[in-house]
Amino acid sequence: MTKHSTESEQLDRFGLEEGPVSAPTEHHHWIPIRDLHARHRPRILEHLLTLDERDRYLRFGFQVNEEQIRRYVASIDFHRDEVFGIFNRKLELVAVAHLAGMPGDQNRGKAMEFGVSVLHSGRGKGLGMRLFNHAMMHARNRGASHMMIHALTENAPMLRIAMKAGATIERDGPDAEAWLKLPPDTVGTHIDSSIQSIAAELVYRAKYQALHLSDWIKHQVS
Repeated sequence: MTKHSTESEQLDRFGLEEGPVSAPTEHHHWIPIRDLHARHRPRILEHLLTLDERDRYLRFGFQVNEEQIRRYVASIDFHRDEVFGIFNRKLELVAVAHLAGMPGDQNRGKAMEFGVSVLHSGRGKGLGMRLFNHAMMHARNRGASHMMIHALTENAPMLRIAMKAGATIERDGPDAEAWLKLPPDTVGTHIDSSIQSIAAELVYRAKYQALHLSDWIKHQVS
């Protein structure tokens, strides 16, 4: 992507297309978002290594090489943090969000940092926005009062999405932080989170069984 890329193209890069996402419509049906755990490190690594140079730059805020990505994935604390993924029909991990715990702050209290990446094959479907909303709910359920998005100031689409959610932007040269104040958790957010997690796992297992059954049938026919 060049500096002349349109904002629409940048929105597409992160799966952050604008539009209503709070209420399901024929264009915004439910998308299963699966909880990822330590055993999924190889899948997360494969996803991030698939990103091109520009995508890696926007995701991490600086140029990263393969070794740095490997160290990042190895350092994820799955007890402190939460990681979510969206899989396609072939069970490829096309979108990943990392909701990381942050040190407490006297002014803001407990906060969590949000980062997201979407592969080319998963773009144009609003997956980044879905993960953003999903992360907000999980941050609330963990007792966080704020969610923070660190982004380059040139990453206007990501910052604009945060601003539309009500975040305040703090800029420091080429870097920016978007701070979103979260409402407290409720019984409803915990129930909703549990139902979505269970449903996403069931959908994944169903896809897994269907994919392997299809492979078995093809093998028998051949």
